[in-house]
Amino acid sequence: MSQVREYVERRELLTNLVLRELRSRYKRSTLGWTWSLLNPLSSVLIYWAVFGVFLEVDPPVGDPSGQDNFVLFLLCALIPWNFFSNGVMQSIESLVVNAGLIRKVYFPRELLVASTVGGLLVTFLIELGVVIVILLAAGNMVLPWIPVILVLVALQTVMVVGIGLLLSAANVYFRDVRHFITLIMPVLFYSTPIVYPITTVPETWRIAGRSIPLRDIYGFNPLVRLVTAYRDAMYSLRMPAWDTLAYIAVWAIGLLLLGQWVFNRLDRRLAEEV
Repeated sequence: MSQVREYVERRELLTNLVLRELRSRYKRSTLGWTWSLLNPLSSVLIYWAVFGVFLEVDPPVGDPSGQDNFVLFLLCALIPWNFFSNGVMQSIESLVVNAGLIRKVYFPRELLVASTVGGLLVTFLIELGVVIVILLAAGNMVLPWIPVILVLVALQTVMVVGIGLLLSAANVYFRDVRHFITLIMPVLFYSTPIVYPITTVPETWRIAGRSIPLRDIYGFNPLVRLVTAYRDAMYSLRMPAWDTLAYIAVWAIGLLLLGQWVFNRLDRRLAEEV
């Protein structure tokens, strides 16, 4: 509770750190914030060409929206994934990059991780706004589902902050953490139904004569549940299953508590090691 009280008292500092992140992101860039839209759009074009045109992956028809468009199917998952991926990768370096600030003055170092994720959250919300406009133009009346989308955004933000706290503190002591996570990210990407529908994953898989419920095991990945929930609300225009929302919430809160606990354990010698 004392930590929570300290965070509340330092909320102005957190705001200033987030603003610093936003100002520095596209500093001296000609296109500026336009890059926040061009980068995901270029990714969508690449994945659409590879999976939608060359491999001819058919998106499932949205129920009850009736939507049948691979680009929209891809956008509803790729934009949340980009927030997750960028949030994790950038928060890992948030303490090392701000080493000089950490050595000079005391403040809750967790705010550096939170400000990094906060800056990306602003970009994520802008991108989601663009996706919603595209969905509306395509005939998907997604406006009634915006509250559900915001709940998912909040849960995902908590999840990313928790992972960021855990990995950023570990990265100060073990600089191989970033390189390890760089290897893990493509595995997470392709093990999550972003560029393909979840129905592509076989329900069962036979190994040594035994049948394994592959899709059920696959569903234990919280990112699978998260992407499915975003698609339910934005692409299919239906309420995500309550057990899916509960599963995401448990993972988000659990990762936040674990990240905070690890951060507290490693924070004692942080200024010396950074």
